This record gives sequence, structure tokens and C-alpha cells, in this order.
Amino acid sequence: MTEQEKSLMKSGEMLPIMEHFYTIQGEGCNTGKPAYFIRIGGCDVGCHWCDVKESWDASLHPLIPVDDIFPFLKDIPSKDVVITGGEPSLYNLSYLCEELKAKGFNTFIETSGANNLTGKWDWICLSPKKNAPPKSEVYEVANELKVIIHNNDDFKWAEKHAAKTNKNCKLLLQPEWSKMDDMLQKTIDYVMKNPKWNISMQSHKFMHIP
Repeated sequence: MTEQEKSLMKSGEMLPIMEHFYTIQGEGCNTGKPAYFIRIGGCDVGCHWCDVKESWDASLHPLIPVDDIFPFLKDIPSKDVVITGGEPSLYNLSYLCEELKAKGFNTFIETSGANNLTGKWDWICLSPKKNAPPKSEVYEVANELKVIIHNNDDFKWAEKHAAKTNKNCKLLLQPEWSKMDDMLQKTIDYVMKNPKWNISMQSHKFMHIP
């Protein structure tokens, strides 16, 4: 990486982009909404059940000017753009958000909250991970808490995180895809007994879309 690339990466004008595409949001509060996804490479969390492990190593993904992405948005009917990863909070996203907002787009982020957030966001989906707890300030601004349920202990773990969120944050439990047979019914039962929670499903996998 050249010194110029390092400088542009620090300013957020260049980012390691794994992929970007137009699809339907498959999980969380905004399930079913069409949106343009920008997946940034690099992750400092590394969940063992992650279904995009190829995103972890930022060096495997091209460092490209953020401005190169905007032409792809020109003819997209939706005005929603989701920034995901990897872990997008590793990077300065202020420039990306400023440009998207200037072009009339709504900005969404999916993050573990392990790092301080940059940029202006219309929707923040906080999905905490056990090996890298969220920063306290992310709980305060999260619009949505989405907790992945991989085993029975995760229900208590979810409640600990819910207690830290702001009063307007939506609470969701999402059965981990590979544990669906074991955890779906347990999640249904838990939500029925604890109606402050809703269930999130990875509907895009049922629809066979990205």
C-alpha cells in the first residue's frame, strides 16, 4: 500500500471493498426492503459461525476509491444503502456517508459495535459478538439490537445486551442458520414468553438471493 493509499484510506476516500450489489434486505427490522449493499473487507471480531468468513482479511479485497461505487447507484430504484462487512466500523465512513446523503440516499449500517462509529446513519443495526463487546456509545444510538442465538446460553446473553440499549431500540433474536433445527423452536418459545423481543430470520437464504 502506497503512502497516498494509506492517506486516502484514513480519510475514508478509499476502502477495501469485497462486493457491492442490489438485493432485498433479508434479516432484521428492515427485512423485505430493497437496498444496495456495500460489503467492506476486514473484521476484528471473527465469529466461528460467520457465513462470510472470506470478508475477514482486508488484504484479499481491492482498495478502491469510494467514488467508483456511486455510478452503480445511479439507476437503482431504492434510496437505501446498507454498509456491512466484515466489520465496517474498522474504517472512517464519514466520507462515504456524506456523499451518500448528498445524493439523497438513506444510510444503514450493520455492525458488532466493537469500534467507535463514524458517519451519519439513518439506521444502526447492532449485532453484538462475544469476543469483542460493543462500545457503550453504540448501545445509545442503536435503532436495532439483533442477537444471534447459537445455543441456550445466548438468551441470557441477549438480555444483558438489551439492558444496555436505549428505550427506542428494537430487540430481535435470530436463530443461527446452522443451528436452525435446534434453536428455532426455542427462540419462538422464548419470544412468546418475552414479547419485548421479535424474531429475525435470514429470509434471503430461503429466497436464495445474496
